[in-house]
Amino acid sequence: MRLPAGQDSTAALRPGLAGYLRAVAVAVGVPSDGTSYEISDTATAYLALARRWPRRPGHDLMLEWGERTGWALAVETAPAETAEVLAYLGGGDVVPPPEEVARFVTAVIAGAEFTRDRPAFDHHDRHALAGRLAHYAARSRLRIL
Repeated sequence: MRLPAGQDSTAALRPGLAGYLRAVAVAVGVPSDGTSYEISDTATAYLALARRWPRRPGHDLMLEWGERTGWALAVETAPAETAEVLAYLGGGDVVPPPEEVARFVTAVIAGAEFTRDRPAFDHHDRHALAGRLAHYAARSRLRIL
């Protein structure tokens, strides 16, 4: 879906991103209060996972999304430290289906190898991204940072 010319892409992105995040949260089993997103110079999202990684059982896992990097599974560290990225989903699509994100999380936790190289999605077109996320807009009951 393409947005009409002149429509504010940031405002149009908000309901679609919220709905997409909600769909991913449902797929990975995260309640709404374990999610957040922000749209500023870049759009980002966060899901706090209840599952643990066997190699770091004392640390929480999180799933992060960025419009330029896609999905990453990471181990949360101290608040002032950067999270340790375990793997990036990659695959060439910054907005993969929620079920694919859930399979990625399960596979990484089970020990499957995924790239640790940060992907770069160079198609930075907010209108196109908002259009791709538009069908998720009905699921947009999430808290905004």
